[in-house]
Amino acid sequence: MPRVAIALGSNLGDRSTNIAAAIAELKAIATPGEPFLTASLHDTDPQNCPPDSPRFLNTAIEFHYADENPLALLDLTQDIEKKLGREPKPIRNAPRIIDIDILLFGETELDHPRLTLPHPRIRERPFVLLPLREILPNFC
Repeated sequence: MPRVAIALGSNLGDRSTNIAAAIAELKAIATPGEPFLTASLHDTDPQNCPPDSPRFLNTAIEFHYADENPLALLDLTQDIEKKLGREPKPIRNAPRIIDIDILLFGETELDHPRLTLPHPRIRERPFVLLPLREILPNFC
């Protein structure tokens, strides 16, 4: 079973409630009895977003996931986003209720039209790196 790392962000509505709801949904798909690590919340400036975008709350989580298919996990995370009220936006990086990004899926390397692993922009995003290093201090 792979351990997966996921970044969470919200910049619309009650940001902390949105993130807590996403974490609860993700805990429901995690392997029971295995550690579920959660970083603290970080209030961050929007990066590469439309002008006047609200600030984000960001965090990261890491857990065991029983299915060894990363695309199945992607489908689940996208379903969670929809369930929590995320709507498709025509503008890239538009404000959103919740954003769930798979960062790592065990040691899997994947270059698929729907998903690249490890996430290709981890190192460019301090709002991802800071919480990720809280829960995975040896992550390089």
